[in-house]
Amino acid sequence: MKAVFWLDEAREDAYDSAVGQSAADFAEAWGDIAPVTFAATAWRIATGLEPAYARWHDRVTEVTCRRNAWDGTLTAEAAIVAPWPAELTWSRQWTRDRGWRDWPQTFGQYLVPTEHDVARAPHLRAQLLVAATVPADHLPPAPGGPADGVARAARRAVAVIARELDDLLGPLLAQLDEGVPAGR
Repeated sequence: MKAVFWLDEAREDAYDSAVGQSAADFAEAWGDIAPVTFAATAWRIATGLEPAYARWHDRVTEVTCRRNAWDGTLTAEAAIVAPWPAELTWSRQWTRDRGWRDWPQTFGQYLVPTEHDVARAPHLRAQLLVAATVPADHLPPAPGGPADGVARAARRAVAVIARELDDLLGPLLAQLDEGVPAGR
C-alpha cells in the first residue's frame, strides 16, 4: 500500500532552520519526561512550512497534534474529505434542482470553494473528523534545551507521528479511494 503520510526530504534543511528559529515554541517541552509536548510542537512546525515538511494524502485537509489534557497522551486530529453519505446520494430529491456541488478539485487536490463558486451554487462538503491517540513508544525523548540536538529529535518525532498516522489512517483512506462499500 502506498504511504499516505510521508516526509518531504527536500524540505529537511528548511525544517531544521524553522525548528532552530522556533526554540521559544519548545520552551514548555525542554527536559519533559514525556516527549508529547515536544512532538506536538515539532509536528506543528513541520506542517506549517510552505510547502510542508510533513505531507499527506490529498483527502486529508488538516492534521493537528496536541497533548491530551486527560492523560497526557499524544492526540492527533485529522480532517478527511469524504463522499456524501449514502442517505443523500440514494435520492437527489432534497437538492430541489439547485445544483448542489461537492468538494471542488484541481488536479486531484480538494479545495475550499471560492466565494465565486458559492455564489453560483450551494456546496456540501462532507468530512470525516478523526481523533486518535498516537502511541508515544517510539518518540524521541524531549531535548533538555535548545542546544541539545533539537532539529534531529524534531525530525525523528515527526517521522514517528507520520508513520503511526500512516498505519492508522492508511486503510481508511484506501477504502475511501476505492469508492466501493466494504463487503461488496
